[in-house]
Amino acid sequence: MAVIAVASGKGGTGKTSLTGAVGSCLAALDHPTLCIDMDVGLRNLDLSLGLGDRALMDFTDVIQGRCPLSKAAVEHPNIEGLFLLTAPVSLPQGLTEKGMKALLDEARARFDYILLDAPAGLGEGFRLSVCGCDRAIVVSTSDASALRDAQRTVQELSKTVDAIHLVVNRVQPKLLKRLHATIDDAMDAAGLPLLGIVPEDERVMLAANQGRPLILTANGGAATAYLNIARRIDGKKVPLMKLR
Repeated sequence: MAVIAVASGKGGTGKTSLTGAVGSCLAALDHPTLCIDMDVGLRNLDLSLGLGDRALMDFTDVIQGRCPLSKAAVEHPNIEGLFLLTAPVSLPQGLTEKGMKALLDEARARFDYILLDAPAGLGEGFRLSVCGCDRAIVVSTSDASALRDAQRTVQELSKTVDAIHLVVNRVQPKLLKRLHATIDDAMDAAGLPLLGIVPEDERVMLAANQGRPLILTANGGAATAYLNIARRIDGKKVPLMKLR
């Protein structure tokens, strides 16, 4: 149904945790979902998905013909329909956007959703992540520097992507009244619709350290917020969580 790049202007926004959690939720909603770690050299999506070092082949192995996608993509043992394609330690020379687009076209034939966990910043890995996507999610925290970097990311994304949404992650409920204006200002400045607000939740880090997807370990809080985001991606009308 869609190839979605998940991006952020800076590190520390919880982008990878969101990619893994939303991908898990989409699979749990009966949509075969492939999560691709595009963060070359700093790959951590396997931890968020609870797949540890199960993925032995990476997306460059598929692009360069060393391994078929059917073997390189590793299925989760506990969440049917959830797959991971990991990132290499470094990008090989000669890797092109054409090759990435061909990989995504092949993935479209097998999966309802493909989520690409783009590296923070706007370098070569970012450009490779967004070259073939249909939609993009920009993940930001509520602090001013993250929101500014998110706006810069949106400027780059808007050159090639029409549908871009904002997720404000790691929101502390006690600051929500003060943050409403900040979030509204960011949405207005970037021209982005809000896809979701995710509360700060220590269980996100705990689940990653335990090597288990959040939806298998927690209810409420961030787990509910991620599920709501997955439902909105799937076209459902779901009200925003009320954070207190």
